[in-house]
Amino acid sequence: MATDTDVLVLGGGSTGCGIARDLAMRGLEVTLLERGTLTDGTTGRMHGLLHSGGRYAVSDQASARECIEENRILREIAGHCVEETGGLFVKRPEDSDAYFQEKLEGCRECDIPATVLSGREAREIEPYLATDVERAIEVPDAAVDPFRLCVANAMDATAHGARIETHAEVIDLLRDGDDVFGVTVRHGAGPGKRTDVPTGTVEEITADYVVNATGAWAGAIAGMADLEVEVRPSKGVMTIMNVRQVDTVINRCRPKGDADIIVPHETTAILGTTDEEVDDPDDYPEERWEVDAMIDTLAELVPILREARTIRSFWGVRPLYEPPETGTTDPTDITREFFLLDHADRDGVSGITSIVGGKLTTYRAMAETISDHVCAELGVNASCETADEPLPGSERLETLEAAMDEFGLRSPVARRSSQRLGSRTREVLERYDPNPVICQCEGVTRAEVQDAIAQSGSDLNAVRIRTRASMGNCQGGFCCQELACELHPAYDAETVRDAFDELFEERWKGQRHALWGEQLSQAMLTYALHATTMNRDGDPAGDSQAIDYAAFDGGR
Repeated sequence: MATDTDVLVLGGGSTGCGIARDLAMRGLEVTLLERGTLTDGTTGRMHGLLHSGGRYAVSDQASARECIEENRILREIAGHCVEETGGLFVKRPEDSDAYFQEKLEGCRECDIPATVLSGREAREIEPYLATDVERAIEVPDAAVDPFRLCVANAMDATAHGARIETHAEVIDLLRDGDDVFGVTVRHGAGPGKRTDVPTGTVEEITADYVVNATGAWAGAIAGMADLEVEVRPSKGVMTIMNVRQVDTVINRCRPKGDADIIVPHETTAILGTTDEEVDDPDDYPEERWEVDAMIDTLAELVPILREARTIRSFWGVRPLYEPPETGTTDPTDITREFFLLDHADRDGVSGITSIVGGKLTTYRAMAETISDHVCAELGVNASCETADEPLPGSERLETLEAAMDEFGLRSPVARRSSQRLGSRTREVLERYDPNPVICQCEGVTRAEVQDAIAQSGSDLNAVRIRTRASMGNCQGGFCCQELACELHPAYDAETVRDAFDELFEERWKGQRHALWGEQLSQAMLTYALHATTMNRDGDPAGDSQAIDYAAFDGGR
């Protein structure tokens, strides 16, 4: 039977985009479906750590070995997505000496470079560390931009012929007897959707093979074909601070526990995390107390956090999986290894495989493993090249320094632009003249915004993940409208308004649990600006009432 594509990849996170890239590079026809924007699930809600494996060197050494191996590969192929911050596991007086030694030995057993530092040496690296930090273990942790990484994989997949469809929700799997041969998909509303199909259109897409790479949602997708995948979603809450209080990843050197890591990320620091098993990966909002408790606990390591401003909090869901009948009750005990579930082998149903578990750090290895499997199933003789071929933007990183002060931009802005664009810097920044800064907080220029619009259409949240525009201290209060204006005249007024509303509401969503102190003042400033200059607290047009500005109107 003729099919619409060789392989359907379900899920537009790091694993799904990595699989699409790998298979497309091997010459297969690939279609990727994502119900929202790329990174809409777990990938866009992680703490930005490129693991050295040190966090698992005691409790989960198989995962630790996977992490350090992929850490080395990603530094080579995705250099423009990685900041080599280094990492410290720090010990306070109340922390166990025995565990510190166990961590050190575990790192060395897993081939993770590890150096013991005195408290004084650790504070020379990070001056804001608490004065009673006694010792630290230095490891090659790093910060990774999950948005940039995911988009780079999607771009390369597209360059090799793959089709990436966002706002395309899988609502059923097509199964005939013991064979899955495609999906039923519903095309959603909103900016960035496919322009050749009306909103709400339902269609069937057939394929020789289906890959379920939907992470925490893998069980729900498999269930559409009466297959069982017992993913155990685990919620982790994270908090974003107004500036980088540290430039090194700071981990507390103690056994598992909440609030034990600080990751410097771009212009901010991300505090994390909690670990709580949940039933529904789509419906579990964080609570204010979790944010307060996290700051208090981590301030024991970095006291200046008590004086900092929280600009946003968010939560992500880990797609944890362990083989049946393991019997683990605590989600922190579940391995972070990944598993390929061949439903033909496991359930007697051909045409579909699920990939579950793992970390963003190991996404490429996950993609290689399942791509090998798919090629074997389809009789394709092609090997993986993703460990050696750089991602778009990382091909010629040696050209970055030369681009720093060019294009009529102030040096800090040029530096931020070239860090984001990597080897694409000249290609993008030379395209637009003049090239003003649209997002002041993150130093995002018109050239970057227009480049992102060319990739993603009118979806301003897709522009956001490509550029970091609206992700700084003002959380879009000063630049959302400027970004929307960049859609004119290519898009009509209704589309621009919808895109503006969608981006602004997304930015507002993460601030609701951080509204105290100076951040409440920031939110009130945004309210005043948007209410008085655009009448957005009483605008009869559009869907502006979805933002509950009235919550501020009762006074203190």
